[in-house]
Amino acid sequence: MEKKEPIILSLGGSLIVPDGGINTEFLKKFNEFIRKHVAAGKRFFIVCGGGKIARHYRDAGKAVVGKELTADDLDWLAIHATRMNAHLLRTIFRDIAHRKIIDSYDKKYENLTEPVIIAAGWKPGWSTDYDAVLLGRDYSAKTIVNLSNIDMVYDKDPAKHKDATPIEKTSWEYFRGLVGDEWSPGLNTPFDPVASKLAQKLGLTVIILKGDNLDNLGKAFVGKKFVGTVITPLQLDASFYDREYFEGGKIGGYKGYTTSLAVQILRILRDIFRALKIKIFLRPKSL
Repeated sequence: MEKKEPIILSLGGSLIVPDGGINTEFLKKFNEFIRKHVAAGKRFFIVCGGGKIARHYRDAGKAVVGKELTADDLDWLAIHATRMNAHLLRTIFRDIAHRKIIDSYDKKYENLTEPVIIAAGWKPGWSTDYDAVLLGRDYSAKTIVNLSNIDMVYDKDPAKHKDATPIEKTSWEYFRGLVGDEWSPGLNTPFDPVASKLAQKLGLTVIILKGDNLDNLGKAFVGKKFVGTVITPLQLDASFYDREYFEGGKIGGYKGYTTSLAVQILRILRDIFRALKIKIFLRPKSL
């Protein structure tokens, strides 16, 4: 029997280990949330980030050793932090998760039948976002959901710029123009630049939303309107790529215009075609 397309979750480490220690309250809610959706027939690959513990280890290494530490040295500290977080997640989901954690991506694991698969960092130069993209490639997932500590992507840092504009949907070209092309240990971007390049090449869709808002995440799973940013591989102009069209809820608008009946009918047919094309080819909420 054909397996259902999995949902790839890139779980930000700051959700697991923020300042102040392991966030057990979030993990309790996340445990219930995942189990509820597993019971409804969904299947998950969950890639764990390193969180504050990774940053603390990197900072400690730099404080003791100084400039002699290489970028690879710092990356290895963070990678092992992701693996520790992954072991915690696998323990939480021990009865429904595969017994091994994916921490190597040079080959595809066969016979992964469990509804939950936990993954961690692999090697220097790549973030867990990149690992999530590799899972999407290897296990035929079209969409990656990045569970972050931000509601959505902005055109510039909202903490520094009061006029920062939230982005509901965008192309990979535009997003990559925001985040650049280079990766460095501890880089803080909504989605890793190197991972973004590969996701674009593979034609994947990435949804970025606030990971601790599980009600909002649940809406994304069932196709309801949610708060977040959708990055797609398709090139669409502004009039075509309307958020309401994207959600299938706007067909036959233009009620405020005075036009002939024939033009109105043509516009309605055009809108129906747009909505169908977006739902068929983008499907970012058909998770």
